[in-house]
Amino acid sequence: MKNKRFFKPFYFCDQLSKLSWDESPNPSFLRRQESSDVGWLWIPVFTGMTWKKKVQGSVLMILLVIGISGVAFLFASAVSAPAFAQGHAGHTAQPPSATKKPGDIKPPTQPAPQEPVAEDVPQVDITPEQQQLIGVKTVRVSVRPVQKIIRTVGRVEADERKLATINTKIEGWIEKLYVDFTGRYVKKGEPLVEIYSPELLATQQEFISALKWAGRQTGAARSSESPHGDHVETPPATGSEPVFDLQKMLAKDAAAALDAARQRLRLWDISEKQIRKIEETGKPVRTLTLYSPVSGFVTQKMAVQGMKVMPGEKLFDIADLSTLWIIADIYEQELPFIRVGQPARITLSYVPGRELSSQIDYIFPSIAADTRTAKVRLTLPNTGGKLKPQMYTNVEIRINLGKRLTIPESAVIDTGRGQVVYVDRGSGSFEPREVQLGLRSDGYAEVLRGLKNGEKVASSANFLIDSEAQLKGIKPLKGGSR
Repeated sequence: MKNKRFFKPFYFCDQLSKLSWDESPNPSFLRRQESSDVGWLWIPVFTGMTWKKKVQGSVLMILLVIGISGVAFLFASAVSAPAFAQGHAGHTAQPPSATKKPGDIKPPTQPAPQEPVAEDVPQVDITPEQQQLIGVKTVRVSVRPVQKIIRTVGRVEADERKLATINTKIEGWIEKLYVDFTGRYVKKGEPLVEIYSPELLATQQEFISALKWAGRQTGAARSSESPHGDHVETPPATGSEPVFDLQKMLAKDAAAALDAARQRLRLWDISEKQIRKIEETGKPVRTLTLYSPVSGFVTQKMAVQGMKVMPGEKLFDIADLSTLWIIADIYEQELPFIRVGQPARITLSYVPGRELSSQIDYIFPSIAADTRTAKVRLTLPNTGGKLKPQMYTNVEIRINLGKRLTIPESAVIDTGRGQVVYVDRGSGSFEPREVQLGLRSDGYAEVLRGLKNGEKVASSANFLIDSEAQLKGIKPLKGGSR
């Protein structure tokens, strides 16, 4: 028993040798030994020794215990090195290998993307007997020609390019009025009014005087020349040359004054015929006659018998109504389809059965703020004078837009948030599907998204199918079926 207690310190080494690489160290064993076996470690030290030896032995035993504890700790660390500590999630991590080359390191594999879970296609089941009872009809989604028809109202107006205003450039008084009421038809060159003007009369007197003076000076200049106009022999200087040159200068001045007076009469709208008459008779014309520059109707008359007129004052407005304009209003959402040169059909409510043809020749550049419409202009010949300004007409513009994927408008249910159709999937099943529509024309609507060519949709009694779907809580998928 004594020998066993003496060699008990080597119990540590015996226990450490029994550890394997698969067992984890037991710190509690070491602590137990340190706490319980301290007493017997001192027995061999204090047996038969002096106090000096006892102190030396105690120091050696303390160093021995510390060394044995350090060896045990290092040995336990070496045993636990192959296996890393587990994480908080319970997954065991692997230590990195110091001998691996950079080429041997494999990149981390990314997890495979999860496939989206396909939603079940919502369907409403209606038996064939029920379909026949409620009157369900289906049509195929097809590609057909689409024609946009714009119907609007037009207003007849006079052609602004054929309007004329009659005014005077002189001050005077109306002595004779040929056109005495509004609406009268006048021809081009027909007299309208005669105006007496003292200023015009004085100008004519000046013209007559200039005409006579120019005639005298011209005759004097001719008499100084030879009868044949040839200077055969130059006479010697006798002092009469200055007189001859003076006569030439006076003749030129008289001709210039005559031209100026004639030009002044022309600027005051005196015709060439009237000027020739003044030259022939040598008497001034007392009144100035104004003539119509165009053929048309007098739309406005301000001239009154005996009225004084001032320069620039308007006397008559004349409109040529042989060609008229049709001004039609087009809504701003329809403007992208309008082009210059597109044909249009015009009908009149007061002439049933008659249809006139025209085309758009101008699109006005602005939009009316109150009606949100733009104006387009059509030109129409007024054959027979049946069209009157300010009349109303019906205008129809047909625009071919090519072939488009279409369905009947009766197949569409407008929910307020979108448009829904019910697609026939066979065997009495109908799928509610949201669609996006485009143009609407002649009872058909263009399909932009949601349907394919050849699919069948319910075009009749679809509101009953929708009621059944609402009762069962069946709603279409966003963006149609997948």
